[in-house]
Amino acid sequence: MNGRVDDSFTAVIGLEVHVQLQTRSKIFCACELDPHAAPNTRVCPVCLGQPGTLPVLNRQAVRLALRLALACGCEIAPLSSFARKNYFYPDLPKGYQITQYAFPLARGGALEVDTPGGTRRFPLERMHLEEDAARLVHEGKGPVRIDFNRCGTPLVEVVGAPALHTPEEAAAYLRALRRLVRWLGVSDGNMEEGSLRCDANVSVAPTLADRPGRRVELKNLNSISGVRAALHHEIARQTEVLRRGGRVEFETRSFDAAAGVTRPMRSKEEASDYRYFPEPDLPVVELSPSELEDIGALLPELPLDLHRRLVRQWGISAEEAEVLVEERALAEYFQAVVAEGIDPPLAAHWVVGEVLHLRKERGGSMESFPVEPRRIAGLLRMLERREISTAAAKKVLVHMAATADEASSLVRRMGLQLLDDEGELEHLVDAVLLENEGLVEKYRKGKGGLAGYFVGQVMQASGGRADPQRVEAMVRRRLDEGGRQ
Repeated sequence: MNGRVDDSFTAVIGLEVHVQLQTRSKIFCACELDPHAAPNTRVCPVCLGQPGTLPVLNRQAVRLALRLALACGCEIAPLSSFARKNYFYPDLPKGYQITQYAFPLARGGALEVDTPGGTRRFPLERMHLEEDAARLVHEGKGPVRIDFNRCGTPLVEVVGAPALHTPEEAAAYLRALRRLVRWLGVSDGNMEEGSLRCDANVSVAPTLADRPGRRVELKNLNSISGVRAALHHEIARQTEVLRRGGRVEFETRSFDAAAGVTRPMRSKEEASDYRYFPEPDLPVVELSPSELEDIGALLPELPLDLHRRLVRQWGISAEEAEVLVEERALAEYFQAVVAEGIDPPLAAHWVVGEVLHLRKERGGSMESFPVEPRRIAGLLRMLERREISTAAAKKVLVHMAATADEASSLVRRMGLQLLDDEGELEHLVDAVLLENEGLVEKYRKGKGGLAGYFVGQVMQASGGRADPQRVEAMVRRRLDEGGRQ
């Protein structure tokens, strides 16, 4: 199913994504950011909105937001400013939110996204800084509690243009943005913990209509799958309303993930409802050209650029390149292995396969993975020189993760050097064929696929030390010549 329920109606989707910035302290005070701290223990008079307190801008929050804006090719404002967005809700202790409104940090730009139809650039409208609200804790049917630890967490809001048309495009857009903020070190991007939160604006109109449909904002979208499911339901709901000659209400709706439906929350607010006015306690944010140049100079190669280079220059499959660029630490690990002189496709195959598998088993991050690129390069070098088999190399890697030993010493100690004695190989092959005379007869009657079974048996008998290619050639030669009885 896609966003176009039928050819008569078209959906238009715009996403507003709030990204929590990875600073040590809040945006306007010195309170430490710790999502796991006990409730209401990371607060002070400033973030609690006590009378007489004054906010002070966290400059690192500005730098992180600029890093993301520059990576998306946004136009950076040399002067930007804050405003007060006035509304009353229990999670807002001051009765207003400090945000950027008329003069945001950045405008324009685009997010490059891999979609089923190829790579596309989805335009952005703006990026602006603001403070987060407190967290409301709902405990069953009991009272709603408020944790003010989150209040004042620095956010950059990424406002996408209404250029998406299907829930699948929206999901791809969110995956690309999450990967980018993690890649840049701007945010951990964990939607489960609220580090990346999304609101979706969606409208449906007849395909040939000159005017867009009435917009509905969807809230409480806590996962990428939730965004996709909410959009599917809302597009279908609006389409059905229009089919029946009804009118879509301009409103805010929440998504009930358990029921898979959207429900009305309130009528949609206009900007005038918030009574924006300039924040009097914060100066204008002024950015010098040299500061922007310094931040831009520190930008790493972006994921999609690296993906293209891995495929086009290094001959890595698109599928393995996609895995490598999903995580910057993993991509850097792989490139460090290649820098040791290892063939890029071989390095990619092992990093995407065995290294990731072993890391998943052990837990932890790539930064703490115990086998350094230099050591795994030593192992792969032995594999390239055909000193050990692939099966043996996999065994050695597991031991390398548990010790500080080099691959060469482990291979010697474990007796895993590649079996190179022609006579011993012939003996193993003959023994396997002799033990499986019935299957040998079936092979000679046309069951050619049994050759792989014999090769596996010889490899097992050799303890993984035999060269599979040599074994296969020897097995086929023995079978085709009638075997040695």
